[in-house]
Amino acid sequence: MSESETLQQAEIAIVGMGLMGASLGYDLRGSCRRVVGVVRRPEAVSETLASGCVDDATLDAVAAISAADIVVLATPVRTILRQIAQWGPLLKPGAILVDMGSTKTAICRAMEALPEHVRAIGGHPMCGKEQAGLAAAEPGLYRNATFVLCPLARTDDETLQVVQHLVRHIGARPLVLDPERHDRLVAAISHLPYLAACSLVHHVMTVAEDDPTVWDVAASGFRDSSRVAASDVRMLMDILMTNRQAVLAAIDNYERSLAHLRTLLEQEQEPELRDSLEQIAQARRLWRRA
Repeated sequence: MSESETLQQAEIAIVGMGLMGASLGYDLRGSCRRVVGVVRRPEAVSETLASGCVDDATLDAVAAISAADIVVLATPVRTILRQIAQWGPLLKPGAILVDMGSTKTAICRAMEALPEHVRAIGGHPMCGKEQAGLAAAEPGLYRNATFVLCPLARTDDETLQVVQHLVRHIGARPLVLDPERHDRLVAAISHLPYLAACSLVHHVMTVAEDDPTVWDVAASGFRDSSRVAASDVRMLMDILMTNRQAVLAAIDNYERSLAHLRTLLEQEQEPELRDSLEQIAQARRLWRRA
């Protein structure tokens, strides 16, 4: 059976109908046999069904997971870790388990401990919004996004190919990385920027204690550089605490870079400061064109 046929005939259970899970449901519904959304609150059943992102919604995680051909865990990282241990063994033989958590080392380690009949692979779509929840979900969220896949030592080629096809079907670009490398890279491009944005906002808060007019003069530069500071704190706490060492290393390197720029400014080394800033600006421009 081809990867396309596997997806078309699959029943897919998505655990967690927030931004990521519901957006995935929108893009998969109609392209597979059935999409079932697993929710925690009774009122979320009717809300999820009314949104149109699934064929069915249920509070019964055990029944949905046991019946599914593909199970997607779209919840916060530490919740995913609990769900892997609690529900992972319930998958039927040959079913695929994939997660969408933002850190991968701990999750892939937990997946390695699952029974042999579970075909597991780690995943992380590199997209999202500051807003969370079902209301923020939308079709096409994953279009043109990089979707990292972290195969385990036990992940067979067929499992990887099926999940890569699913990723391409929703318009994303699969990128295979090992879990440790993934966590080091996202610490640099996602987790550190969040903390840097929070630090920036905190600095402006202290300025505002003496002169609240600072909020009135803030414009697009502050808006763009501080945007991610408004992200969901619960989700970010899970990310930071499960990628602590990589984030700490990224902070150390960032502090050294900022200290270097500070030294050049303090010592009025204008040519050296200009050269450093031009190199940084060029790197940013090249990334935008990639």
